[in-house]
Amino acid sequence: MSGPPAGSAAGGAPPVWLVTGIPGAGKSTVARALAETAPLGVHIEGDRLQRLIVSGAVPPRPEHDEEAERQIELNIRHQCLLAASFREAGFEVVVDYVVTSTARLDLYRSLLPAVPLRLVVLAPGSAVALHRDAARGKQVLGDWLHLEEEMRGELGGSGLWLDNRALSVDETVTRILGRAREASLKEHVPRPDAVPPLTTLS
Repeated sequence: MSGPPAGSAAGGAPPVWLVTGIPGAGKSTVARALAETAPLGVHIEGDRLQRLIVSGAVPPRPEHDEEAERQIELNIRHQCLLAASFREAGFEVVVDYVVTSTARLDLYRSLLPAVPLRLVVLAPGSAVALHRDAARGKQVLGDWLHLEEEMRGELGGSGLWLDNRALSVDETVTRILGRAREASLKEHVPRPDAVPPLTTLS
């Protein structure tokens, strides 16, 4: 892997990276490679956490589904629990998950209030993502093409947006490391009610 180690944020504390993008953008591959550049690195893949639910799992759906939304929120909470635990032990953490709105991004920031959070949005374009999606056999993007426009509207101006359509994984990671400051989110001071309680099934 080319490029310097991911390194620590100001003050020596390891940051937490959040790598997002539409399905097929390369989130998991890039996130893992980014974590591997740190002396102590951890990759937390949100989709793997979803698969821990072996009975009653409701995956994200294009149409609103109350239980699917509840499980997404639960997933993010556990991503942040793991991230905080690993970070406390000195690991640099890279999380990958589809984050489409400021409300969802604010949930991460509220659950990790004292953590330097770096957001990377991989944006290769829907045509490239569709090609990658078909090549890997998953083929899930067809139902989620609207997310590209939604993410630009909601998250545009936040973090580092990177067009990785013509970049290798190594080149993508090198660009991310070289532009880490752009990925840094401003310090977030959560309101007391910023993190709503997780809803339960009635």
